[in-house]
Amino acid sequence: MDPIKRGKLLEQAAAYARAELERDSSGHDWWHIVRVTRTAKRLAAVERADTFICELAALLHDVADEKLNPSKEAGLQKVESWLAEAGTDEADRTHVMDIISTMSYGGGHGQPMRTAEGRIVQDADRLDAIGAIGIARVFAYGGWKGRPMHDPELPVREHMTPEEYRNHPGTAINHFYEKLLKLKDLMNTDAARALAEERHRFMERYLEQFYNEWDAVDGAFDPAGETASPTETTSR
Repeated sequence: MDPIKRGKLLEQAAAYARAELERDSSGHDWWHIVRVTRTAKRLAAVERADTFICELAALLHDVADEKLNPSKEAGLQKVESWLAEAGTDEADRTHVMDIISTMSYGGGHGQPMRTAEGRIVQDADRLDAIGAIGIARVFAYGGWKGRPMHDPELPVREHMTPEEYRNHPGTAINHFYEKLLKLKDLMNTDAARALAEERHRFMERYLEQFYNEWDAVDGAFDPAGETASPTETTSR
């Protein structure tokens, strides 16, 4: 496919993704797509990967997301049909669908990405799940699912099947331990790992502050003029 046709296809993909996701409130909205696409293009330049494939897969990856469709299969079929109708070359269509179908975290049970472009798009998506924006998104998703912000009596789930990861109740704070704090060590590329380090540290600092405020020990003094001991807290 020549560069002009590729450019037009990317414009069409962006319009399609925006129409599908613009009203989403789960954290998988159009602006998530914009951020992931920008990061994917940035990583592709560093890794010398196919920027067109990275951008196209990044634009379409959440249109197929099983959380936003009747099933994983239905979401993938919708995107594959769109790619075919848009006139995407068969090789490019196959590559993009391979990326989209295997990049999900899935409770830690996902398959390794088979191509450099797949590893890049997966890294870009995972980077948007951590750091300041990742924190905002986890609470947006929790609200969308009707989950509590925090419940000290609800333990973190250490081992989950993909079905348990998707469907069993949890909390926004527990999701940090069940997924977000694990992502730093799951990045595929050196460039993504470097970006993930600072975002990971930011989440750790945030959680420390969250627990201090939850337990009312964030610099507050007791009547005797002494700070409360962290060992007195019960939120974790």
